[in-house]
Amino acid sequence: MITELIYMSGYGIYVWSAFAFTLFSFLSLYVVTKIHYIKEKNKFESKFGALDSKKAEVARSQVVNRKILSSTHNI
Repeated sequence: MITELIYMSGYGIYVWSAFAFTLFSFLSLYVVTKIHYIKEKNKFESKFGALDSKKAEVARSQVVNRKILSSTHNI
């Protein structure tokens, strides 16, 4: 029964290789996106991390910064 699932009437090599390629592609896309996110987050924190309270309020009032700051609590 397991061998029938793996072999799939001769089409198993195509099905399983396509499945493995898709899984590898999704995993690599996730890793690249996560690395880019961390790099941009660190760049943002280095730019706005050491603000005084008045500049921090101005940064929080901007729409783009508000979306970015929603996950950052140290400002």
